[in-house]
Amino acid sequence: MLNITIGTNTSRKKVIVAPNMTLRSVLEQNNVNTNVGTICIDGNPQIASNLDKTLEELNVNNNSFIISVAKADNAR
Repeated sequence: MLNITIGTNTSRKKVIVAPNMTLRSVLEQNNVNTNVGTICIDGNPQIASNLDKTLEELNVNNNSFIISVAKADNAR
């Protein structure tokens, strides 16, 4: 089991997940919308095809951060 932080620009929480879960399932399980921002793992942006890879395949480990970073329309 992995103890990770998941969330968005404005809210984050610690969760415990299995390393064989896909990135998409972890995000959906925690009500993080994957369509409004860039998904980053420990600050590294992920491409769309990575959503269906397991956390283990993406080298997610204890204390990793999975954050959906939304960019506002007027951001530079």
